[in-house]
Amino acid sequence: MSPLIANCNLKIFNNREAIHHYLDDIRSSGKSIGFVPTMGALHAGHLSLIEAARRKTDFVVCSIFVNPTQFNDKKDLENYPRPIEDDLRKLREFKCDVLFLPEVDEMYNSSEFWSIELDNLDNILEGRIRPGHYQGVTQIVKKLFDTVQSDFAFFGQKDYQQIMVIAYMVRKLRIKVKLVICPIIRENDGLAMSSRNVYLLPAERLQALALYKSLTLAHELFKTHSVKQVKKKVNDFLESCPGIETEYFEIYNARTFKPITSKRAVTMIALVAARIGKIRIIDNMYLNKENLY
Repeated sequence: MSPLIANCNLKIFNNREAIHHYLDDIRSSGKSIGFVPTMGALHAGHLSLIEAARRKTDFVVCSIFVNPTQFNDKKDLENYPRPIEDDLRKLREFKCDVLFLPEVDEMYNSSEFWSIELDNLDNILEGRIRPGHYQGVTQIVKKLFDTVQSDFAFFGQKDYQQIMVIAYMVRKLRIKVKLVICPIIRENDGLAMSSRNVYLLPAERLQALALYKSLTLAHELFKTHSVKQVKKKVNDFLESCPGIETEYFEIYNARTFKPITSKRAVTMIALVAARIGKIRIIDNMYLNKENLY
């Protein structure tokens, strides 16, 4: 263990049983627990979740685990950033109480099998492009929820489909946790913060702004145009942007996560995904009734 880990005030657990028992004592003292699951490489978006958990609960737990079962590409898994020393510094600075930092063999065994019906949520948009991804997500999130048993779990809006998948699992399996969706944190120029942004070359970083611009365009057009017209104009815009390989731009009912054709839905969300060079970027924006927090 490095001196940084050894000397920090943040309590760190690598073992599921140990953190579970520790948190039992926290619960028995009457404190509410907030949980922020992450894959590390923490940025301001993650830290905003820590802050939200701090405001809403008495005790904040973060996990860092790069989950192998949700990666379709082994190289993506191998290259995923793991700046643990920097992550620990940030967690201490933002007064996180506990970090769960397990190894792969602590969370999985070789004979394990997982399959959950997800009401087709794992076959559309991100699920269509990344087959099996949400099975891996639900597999690890269920394990983490079982281990931490928090009152609340905090997720960023940027991975909106993931939240819908996890919410469905929570209802289906009757897991006793309340999910909290927190706003997207953006760079000053609008780019949604992501651990993968560090891999964008300078020119690609500028090209990536097209995703945010496409969403702001959709938001503006939505006031006066039909859903079909908005989709046509935004897709035309994305097609005109250099370096952008659009994978999808869609407008969905934000609560049911079903595609819409009219403006009758209570809350609607525009979702976009594209490749810029070797990097995939996703983003989204509410088009009406934005204050869901």
